Formats: sequence, structure tokens, C-alpha cells
Amino acid sequence: MAFYKAISRRVVGRTSVVGIRCISWWGQCIDAPRKEQLAGMADQSPYKANIGVKHLRFHSVLHNLAHTLPTILTMDPFVQKSSGASNSSSLPPSKLVLYSYWQSSCSWRVRFALCLKGISYEYKAVDLLRGEQFSPEFEKLNPLHYVPVLVDGSVVISDSYAICLYLEEKYAQKPLLPVDPQLRALNLQVGSIINSSIQPLHMMGVLKNMEKMFGAEPQVWAQVIIEKGFLALERLLQDNAGTYATGEEIYMADVFLAPQIDIAIQKFNIDMRKFPVLSRLYETYKALPEFQASSPERQADACI
Repeated sequence: MAFYKAISRRVVGRTSVVGIRCISWWGQCIDAPRKEQLAGMADQSPYKANIGVKHLRFHSVLHNLAHTLPTILTMDPFVQKSSGASNSSSLPPSKLVLYSYWQSSCSWRVRFALCLKGISYEYKAVDLLRGEQFSPEFEKLNPLHYVPVLVDGSVVISDSYAICLYLEEKYAQKPLLPVDPQLRALNLQVGSIINSSIQPLHMMGVLKNMEKMFGAEPQVWAQVIIEKGFLALERLLQDNAGTYATGEEIYMADVFLAPQIDIAIQKFNIDMRKFPVLSRLYETYKALPEFQASSPERQADACI
């Protein structure tokens, strides 16, 4: 009986394949004649009858377990992990897919981050000028009809800020956030300023609506928004910047700054002499192979 209890404990805890195999073996050994023999013990003395009933009940449990174990095993994640045939970690990782538009600064951030981390990905162009972002296929990925969208297996993320954080959490190589809490917060703050207080206010769609609804000059509006944000970033980084925005390592602040500064200069004619810290950082970014590889003119859908 002690042997039976040992097997039961192991089955309940699901900690021993040997125990499971023993259960299967015992289940196969319990044939009809054995059951009749055990049942016959009930006709003997009360003491023996008690033993016979207990043995019969226990063997019945073992028999039922032997027949139900295959179903249990297919549902048990612990057992699946211990099986080489069903171990998901043995499957090759899915390749990342990035839906991007070559001139989108938000898409550029993600391309820059992927390059810095050395992560390969499939590039899928979404032509915003032709309205491909409104197609039913793309709407399933992002109902807001914005790029970028990152697809990682079953995971779909449609915001550049969220994408960068996701990449940082899942792919440990070349961290884009420092360990130091203060520097980490500073990087997140810089990224948030650009992501929420600068870039959304000079998006192509916003500029068109401003002109249509209020007669505002798009270029002037964009310049006012960008310079206000750059002034805040200049003051925020003047005591923290080194080779890069927050020191001697390139981090998420740089990932967001580099495309934003480039767009400000190339598209909106911002005079960077007003912002010496940002201007110096931009010169550093331009020399980086990762910056160059992720730049708009290097993308497959570039129309120059």
C-alpha cells in the first residue's frame, strides 16, 4: 500500500514520468479475473472484506487513471514542456514584420531601434499617399490607419512608442533603456515628448486638416510646434548629454530624437542654430551605420 501511495503522490504532483508509467502499467494489469478475486475477498471475514474493498477501490482508481492519462497529458503544460516533440522553444522564432512608410518618422524610430539591436525583419511598405493604410487588410492590424505596425508571430503592435518598449522587453541585446532609474526616466521622457507633444501635431493628415478647416499655413504651424518642443528638449538635455542624449551610450532618447531632428531640418526648415545640443547630437547620429541604414532614402519604397 505504501507503494501505491508513493505512486499517487507523484501522479498528483506530476513530478515523475516514471510514476506515470507505473500507473499505466498497473492499469493494464487490472484485468477482470483480478477484480473478481478482489471482490470475492468481501465474502470473507470483516477484516479481510475491508482490505478487499480498499484494494478494489484503489485498483479501480488506477484503472481509470490509466485510461484518462492520455487526455490529461495532452492538456498538461508541464508535461508538454518535458516532451521534446511538443516543446515550443524548439521551434524556430518567427521573423518580425514591420509595416512602414519610408517618410514616416514614427516608422523610422522603429527601424532605427531594430538596426541598433541587430534584429532582422521583413519590410512591408504601406503607401500613405495612395491610401493603402485604409485597406481592409491594414485596418485589421491598426484601426487608426497609422504606421508603423510590428507583427511578431501572433503579437500585433501599432504604436512606435509601444513597439520600442516591446522590443526592449523581449530582445535583450543592446539595451535601449539604462539600468539607472533616473536616466531611464529621462529617456522615456524624451521619447514621450516627441511621441505625444511634437510629432502628432505636424502629421501629414493634421496639417491638411489645419489648412482646410482654419486656413492655417501648414509650414508655419509645424515650425511653431517643433521649435516649442525642441526648446523643451534642449533645456532637458543640456546638463545630461554626452556623446549621446543621456550620456555615452545610445538609448531610446536618441532613437526618438534622430528621426525627429532630421525631419525638422529636411521637411520643415528648422534653424538648428537655436538648439546647439540637439544640433551636435544630430551630427553624431548621421555618422552611425544604423542611422544610415534606417534612413528614409535607404528603404525599398523610397521615392526620391
